[in-house]
Amino acid sequence: MLPRTLEPEVMDSPEEARDYDEMDHGEVNRRFVDDLLAAGEITGDVLDLGTGTAQIPIELCRQSDACRVMAADAAIAMLDLARLNIEIAGLTMRIQLDKVDAKALSYDDDSFQVVMSNSILHHIPQPLDVLREAVRVLAPGGLLFFRDLLRPKTEDQLETLVETYAGDENEHARAMFSDSLRAALSLEEVRGLTQQVGLPAESVEQTSDRHWTMCARK
Repeated sequence: MLPRTLEPEVMDSPEEARDYDEMDHGEVNRRFVDDLLAAGEITGDVLDLGTGTAQIPIELCRQSDACRVMAADAAIAMLDLARLNIEIAGLTMRIQLDKVDAKALSYDDDSFQVVMSNSILHHIPQPLDVLREAVRVLAPGGLLFFRDLLRPKTEDQLETLVETYAGDENEHARAMFSDSLRAALSLEEVRGLTQQVGLPAESVEQTSDRHWTMCARK
């Protein structure tokens, strides 16, 4: 297994936000929302941690009219683009933006019926802090749905993934994807963290050649 190599916790330069937003996340985002909806009815208040440019909240609101989303991120540059994306999508009444530190949320206990996240944990040096906060603000019986990158075992596997999924992107975008893979957790590491917050290890599964998914009820 490749050693975990951390990348910056917050992607907050305009260049990083722009390149991230312009990358083709469409299929990945639709699959995330499809799998989220398959896990149970999504109603009430939803928290999206590490929302980036709010592409997943927008996709969720397009597919389901029974929820509202608090789209939270620590990066101002990401939130600036998220605001524009939400306005273009006509969803300003259903998606609210918030600048937060996912390791120390200001929300009350049991505030959300769903806490979801796509690709936040690999940015966090101590991801257990984020999981603890996510469970704290999740209402009893609520759904925790996290998905993130899976760290490759070898350099060859990493290079293959970069070429397969970012080969058509610009050099900076390819480098960001490579860095994210190196910063990602292994399946065993995620399952260990899951048990530490009182959720079953089997709630975490590998769900693609580059992703794991955590799906559990509080």
